[in-house]
Amino acid sequence: METLNACPICQSGSFLPELVAKDYTVSGKEFQIVKCAECGLLFTNPRPTKLEIGPYYESPDYISHSNSKKGLINNIYQWVRNRAIKEKLALVHKFSGKRDTIKLLDIGCGTGEFLASAKASGMQTKGIEPSATAREQAIHNHQLNVEGEEGLDRLTESYDVITLWHVLEHVHDLRVRVQKIAEILNNGGVAIIAVPNPNSADRNTYNKEWAAWDVPRHLYHFTPTTIKRLFNDFSLKHEASIPMKYDAYYVSMLSERYRNNGKNNLPAAFLNGWKSNIRAGSNAELYSSVIYVFRKS
Repeated sequence: METLNACPICQSGSFLPELVAKDYTVSGKEFQIVKCAECGLLFTNPRPTKLEIGPYYESPDYISHSNSKKGLINNIYQWVRNRAIKEKLALVHKFSGKRDTIKLLDIGCGTGEFLASAKASGMQTKGIEPSATAREQAIHNHQLNVEGEEGLDRLTESYDVITLWHVLEHVHDLRVRVQKIAEILNNGGVAIIAVPNPNSADRNTYNKEWAAWDVPRHLYHFTPTTIKRLFNDFSLKHEASIPMKYDAYYVSMLSERYRNNGKNNLPAAFLNGWKSNIRAGSNAELYSSVIYVFRKS
């Protein structure tokens, strides 16, 4: 375990306890989440080191690295993922502003479904995926160009669009990663970043049992204010925020399972997911998860 003595965004050393959340997926252990007294960043502290974090991903229930359709939650996840891929591709086309071939890098590409769809649509694609199992599936199933995390450090070519779909919150070297994104983006290119939102109504409904805390795998818990500040430090300017409306339902389903000792409660989950979206209304930055678009000028 390691304890951070400086905020990953503003370097302040003053933190306030926010809550203690439980790892319901793998270990059953509890982890402290703190809030930076200066910039407001929520982050897991202390946390497993890079060398220690691996076993916390080793679970059949950690389904972002899986294509399994066993069980209700997995089936719903796969259905939503397929719907969301189309919406993500539309965002890439919209914000790239390009009429010719788009050069796309997907960091944390998992088993490659989004990247495969992007390739099929005519984009020039590359993926980065730390998990060897997920990476092998992406290469074998979709014939994609995917490297491990060390491949990102070696990259020197530039991209029109760089995507991280629910990935940034997992990255130990946060500022190093965002700096690398800024370096390899073309001028005028965009970074499209999706993260959970602790300002959402479903967070307030479930509090410490909110599934999107996902400790200790989620090292940071970005609000709109804190993620914008981080990217602004590297001259990546916020251009748009887009709600991820499915996430409130999915997160609520997992949260109900955690609250009820592993038992599903779909009526409550769908009601709370619906309430969360209704309360967010026209404000994209109040939804359960938010996609942020940052442009390099």
